[in-house]
Amino acid sequence: MNRLRELQKFLDEDPHDPFNRYALALEYQKTDTAKAIELFEQLVREHGDYLPVYYAFGKLSDATGDRQKAIDVFKRGIEKARDQQQHKTLRELQSALDELLYE
Repeated sequence: MNRLRELQKFLDEDPHDPFNRYALALEYQKTDTAKAIELFEQLVREHGDYLPVYYAFGKLSDATGDRQKAIDVFKRGIEKARDQQQHKTLRELQSALDELLYE
């Protein structure tokens, strides 16, 4: 079974688990960035407290030329990480934002 179909099956079986949508979005980054962005946007909208999405979504936004979206995504992730007191994630997101702002 191909990886995309397998990950889609996991999402279909448990659509409320944010990891399933996140894993599918990461896989789509390789072949269909528009679909990956759509999945990341759904994650942010429906599972805004799921921190891993912010780094991957911000990096993809930057890679596709949407610098402002990347900045906004990193800033929102920083707020969420601060609220959740996830210091390692907070440092990673802040570093990614700083790199983007000062490159």
